[in-house]
Amino acid sequence: MSASTEKKLRQAAREAGTDKKMLAAQEEARKKARSKLRWTIGTIAVILLIAFILFLNSGLLYKTTAYTVGDKDYSAAEVSYYYANQYNYWANQYGNYAYLFGLDTSNGIRGLGKQDCPMSDGTWKDYFLSAAENEMLQVKALNDYAKANGIELDGEEIAAIDSSLADIDSYAKIQGYASADKMLAANYGQGVTVSMVRQAYLDSSLASKVTEQVNDSFSYTDAQLEEKYASYEGSNDMFDFAYYLVEAEKTTTKDADGNDTETVTPEALDVAMIKAEAIEEAYKKAEGDSSLDRLNAAIAGLVPGDSATEQSNVTGSSISIAPDWLRDSSREAGDVTFEENSAGTGYHVVVFLNRDDNHYRTVSVRHILIKAEPSEDGSYTDEAKAAAKARAEEILTEFEAGDRTEDSFAALANEYSEDAGSNTNGGLYENIHKGQMVKEFNDFCFDDHKAGDTAIVYGESGSYAGYHVMYYVGQGELYSNYLAGQDLRAADLTAWMDELTSGYEAVVKSGIRYVGK
Repeated sequence: MSASTEKKLRQAAREAGTDKKMLAAQEEARKKARSKLRWTIGTIAVILLIAFILFLNSGLLYKTTAYTVGDKDYSAAEVSYYYANQYNYWANQYGNYAYLFGLDTSNGIRGLGKQDCPMSDGTWKDYFLSAAENEMLQVKALNDYAKANGIELDGEEIAAIDSSLADIDSYAKIQGYASADKMLAANYGQGVTVSMVRQAYLDSSLASKVTEQVNDSFSYTDAQLEEKYASYEGSNDMFDFAYYLVEAEKTTTKDADGNDTETVTPEALDVAMIKAEAIEEAYKKAEGDSSLDRLNAAIAGLVPGDSATEQSNVTGSSISIAPDWLRDSSREAGDVTFEENSAGTGYHVVVFLNRDDNHYRTVSVRHILIKAEPSEDGSYTDEAKAAAKARAEEILTEFEAGDRTEDSFAALANEYSEDAGSNTNGGLYENIHKGQMVKEFNDFCFDDHKAGDTAIVYGESGSYAGYHVMYYVGQGELYSNYLAGQDLRAADLTAWMDELTSGYEAVVKSGIRYVGK
């Protein structure tokens, strides 16, 4: 190898070595760049994830508009509140029986979107969301009406709302929540806060005030009320009657599977009819102090030892035995008939005793309830009842020692009464109808009193036993007019509301996806 050739080879080797180092350096630089890029992208992704979580927790998603009604936007959180309210009302109303309607309440509002609702074509979420939409639409329309007509909540009404929310923070802590807002979000949906609930209370209360004022503004003549009541055709009247079932003799046969089955043959039914007719004829000839006595005498003559069943204060709409015959306007006390029962197993002999067409005046009273202390088993001893009566007598004595006015009685009722339904309104019950109260209370109301009369009466139901200090306020309108007026007002209010809301539409917005989360 010549010197020149060797020199060239050494030069090439040096150049080659230099290129390799350069290439290696370049490759290392590229690796570092790729690693830095991956780290940067990963860091950005983590930052974005953290930001998204913070965004969710901030409640901003739930501030997005879910519905627009008129000129008002309802956020997802606001709609969640109305939605949860509809669910809670329904769940509380039916309680443990909700499952009978296919509603599983174990997961609250968050499990409704996967449950089919038998009362609609969609899910239970769809059902309650539709109800919430309707409520929001009505509240908005009524609030707009209030604004246009100068109707506002007064200071006392607003104070009552604030009072109902006053203890919400302490209640939330008792329930284990960090704040009332956290409790509301857990139970009504993300984003629901105390301030939001307060505003919803204000809106709903104003809507109710408008509804009440409009409802009270409707008036009807006596002729209109009487015409409406007559249209019920006795369905609201109260009936007293007696009946006896002549059962046809049953024949036992074998069905296709060899099981015993009882049937009534036409011949046996004919025999029952003949016996029923015989009892009817015997009743017409029988003697007795009352129609019921005569019917029992007729029955005993043909079926020794048997007697009739007496029914009292049965509403016309719920009569199941000879309903058309009993509700006939020409029916008179003592009338008798017989007809085949609905099951086709015999004949009823029926005697008409009395009909109350509700043309009596309702009554208003005030009362103070003093309850007897129950024993551990829930019963009431004579001693406990005596103690309650003694306390009632003390209160009546205190009233009689004063000016004996209705106002002074009302003040005592607010101070002493244990009836939660009336101890904040002076013990007042208005427009009481027959059979509404326990027997002794009812007897006092309809025992021909005059305004200012007082008494102490015993009362007992499934929830209490005790004594009522009574104060008779006076008579109200005819109960028949009251019933007719309620229905006429309901129809007129519905028509008014339909017209009021006809110009409103609930428009769904993107925030609807966050409702109930």
